[in-house]
This record gives sequence, C-alpha cells and structure tokens, in this order.
Amino acid sequence: MMNNVERFSMLRITEKGTVSAEGTVAKELPLTIILNNKELVTLLCSLPNLKYLAIGFLFSEGLISDKNEIQKIIVDEKKGVARVETREDTRLANEMVFKRLITSGCGKGASFYSLADAQGLTKVESQIEISAPEVFSLVKEFQRHSQIYRATGGVHSAALCDNKDILVFAEDIGRHNAIDKIFGQCLLEDIPIHGHVIITSGRVSSEILLKVAKRNIPMIISKSAPTNLGVRLADDLGVTLIGFVRGKRMNVYTNEWRVVAE
Repeated sequence: MMNNVERFSMLRITEKGTVSAEGTVAKELPLTIILNNKELVTLLCSLPNLKYLAIGFLFSEGLISDKNEIQKIIVDEKKGVARVETREDTRLANEMVFKRLITSGCGKGASFYSLADAQGLTKVESQIEISAPEVFSLVKEFQRHSQIYRATGGVHSAALCDNKDILVFAEDIGRHNAIDKIFGQCLLEDIPIHGHVIITSGRVSSEILLKVAKRNIPMIISKSAPTNLGVRLADDLGVTLIGFVRGKRMNVYTNEWRVVAE
C-alpha cells in the first residue's frame, strides 16, 4: 500500500489546541490512454491496477468489447501512459472526441457517451434477488476491504459481488475509475459480470448508472446518494438502485421487487 500513499507533515487543530502531526494522503497521477497510437483521454487517477483502468475505460466506452480484440497493453506508471493496441484499428469519429463529457466524478471522470445513449439500451431483465441482511453484510465486508480509504479517507471503492461475497474489489480517487478497474479486471481475467451486483462508495449519478446498465448489471448498491437522473434511468432500465446503506438502514429507489424478505 505504501506505493499508493504519501505522508506529509501537517498541523492538526482541534478544540483542545494544536499539535504537529503526520498525515497520510492518496497519491494522484494523470494517466493518458493512447489507443492505436492516438491520444484518447487523460484520466486523473491513483494506483494500483492502471492496466485494468485503461482497459475498463475502453470497455465502458464501447471502444473494445472483447479481450481477444486487444493485441498489446503497455503501461508506464512513471510516465503515466497506457498504450493499447487492438488487432483491428478502432476508428474514432471526430465528433466522439469533441463530445467528450466531463462527468461529475471525483478526479474529473471522462466519458464519451451522453444520456441519449440510454435510448438504445436494452432493459435489464435479470431475476436476481437479494435480502436486506445480505445487503448489509456485503456493505460491511466492502468497508473492511477499503485499506487505502481507511489510511487516507481520500479514495472511492467499488466491488463486483454475488449475493454472499465480494468477487472483485478496486480503489481509486475517482468513483468512475474504481468501477472501470472492476470492468477491466473482469474482461482480462474472464470473470462474469452479467447478473451480478456492483457496490460503490460514491454518488450514483446518471453516468454511473449508464456505465452499470450497459454491462447488463441488475443492481447497484451505494453508501451514498443517487441523483434524480440516476434514479430515473435506473427505473427506466430495470436496474435496482439502493442508496444510503448505513448500518442497518438503506433506501431502495427503484425496482424494489429484487429486494426480498429475509
């Protein structure tokens, strides 16, 4: 974990007075993704797993759909560059680049899609169900996984789960990045995504909901709040949206039929 954090001297002020101390903060770095020798985007992110982040971002944006399309991945952490080559050149329309959406995410998450993309999405039809105790148990385990957050308080976390266990876990200064790291690892390691659950520590806004729905994931659980567009899209796209999971309380905003009695 030491490669992911840095310690600084600081002055701590409380009602009892001041004291010199050391604080641990998360490291931030820019990662420029170069796809087939064309500079695509620069993400503000954090270690580890930059390879998963680069591939997950391309996967989320529809620029790759299968790991067999990938010919080469080279990540230079010191230079902050991820070079990805595909077997067939991915054509990037100029309007796609100019329409890049700077999202509401921490670390200025970037996305090439818009809300109009929701019109072409198929409604998630998964019959997965989960009980309230299972939600509470998963979120409790999720919090125990968050080592960098416990050390710094400065990162977001995301996880792919089934009803009982956390299957894949990631942390990053950006909530979008953390989810893309999950998707990148799943794509590269052949871990099934469909029909599973995403847990996030961050706000569920429209672009987060679209990111999840595009992968046919039927449920997203958050410790934080949704936005109005996040709720509307979840309802329209058949995604169960659970927010404000704190202790033994939670809010189920949409498609509550998937949350069953104990």
